Amino acid sequence: MTGFFQGGAQGVGIELTPMRLQVAQIQKKKQNLRLVALASAEMPEGLVEDGQILDRDGVAELIKNLMQEHKIKAKRAALAIPSHRAVTRLVKLPAELDDAELRENVENEQAALFLPYPREEADLDFQKLGLSRGDDDQEQIEVLLAATRKETTDSYIEMAQKAGLTPRSVEISSFALLRTLREQLRQTFTDREAAAVVDIGYDNTEISIVVDGIPHFTRDVPIGVLEMQNAVSRAASMPVSRNPNWAQTMTVPEEGDATAPTNRPGVALIRVLQELGDELRRSIDFYRDQPDSVEVVQILLAGPGAGMGGLDEYMSNRLGIAASCVDPVRSLNLELSQDIPQEQRSGLGVVLGLALREA
Repeated sequence: MTGFFQGGAQGVGIELTPMRLQVAQIQKKKQNLRLVALASAEMPEGLVEDGQILDRDGVAELIKNLMQEHKIKAKRAALAIPSHRAVTRLVKLPAELDDAELRENVENEQAALFLPYPREEADLDFQKLGLSRGDDDQEQIEVLLAATRKETTDSYIEMAQKAGLTPRSVEISSFALLRTLREQLRQTFTDREAAAVVDIGYDNTEISIVVDGIPHFTRDVPIGVLEMQNAVSRAASMPVSRNPNWAQTMTVPEEGDATAPTNRPGVALIRVLQELGDELRRSIDFYRDQPDSVEVVQILLAGPGAGMGGLDEYMSNRLGIAASCVDPVRSLNLELSQDIPQEQRSGLGVVLGLALREA
């Protein structure tokens, strides 16, 4: 375990999902970033499920073949574990703690409070953030904690090694996405405004309420592209197929079409989107009830599900908060060596954030 927060030399970012493998490599020259390689392959069923690698040899072989096919050369890799397989917390501790005392507090006292499993079974890391003042006007330091089960991080590390790569870092997928969006968040929002970053994945959706680039609230909802695709296929009396590009071929139905009795697939899709919207509303309402909350002024949609046409308008209307789909390529001001269709870009936030770490 090399740490959720530490950086590394140039290599590749690798994102594993139940339906797609993505590999990206970014080259940094002075202040410019260039995407020198981006490749993807469909993930065969049974290799990765629910954030767990079920077949390490199979995934390693898929990575090796993809990199060879696209002539991607690298010895190091940054990997991401899905957020629902991790535990993250933002805590405030006395500012007078020195580094040793802070580590002792985090790795023992704080870990005992927030870990749902024994400390010895966890890989844990933390990052010091900024200073603030508590209700008693005492200076505090904010600390972001992240942990996963050792067996989970070990599986990712072993898989990378089998692929002939040195895993320089294993982090949380939501952290990689926020790295990609960091400058956009800083330039768009003040430290008294929050954004809801909604990463709609294949099997779940990760929600992060972000203030000044820092996640203050996170939640995972078991609704993703697969549930939408299955609902539409059943309504259309069609067999369910695995298609990682399905969301990019879909458009949210207009209000009249969505309620028409003859448009059963549209009705089915809207029902799933309504459920997802309701879960997002509950998350925002829960955050708003916290003592230190600030106003959530925008929803940023990311992930493969955000490639669905009209989704930003639908969520804006349903929640009464402006929503937009992210463009990670534009957020990073990347120079491209290949054209990337607009509808595919929202699904690149995590893998580009990992590649950026290795640039």
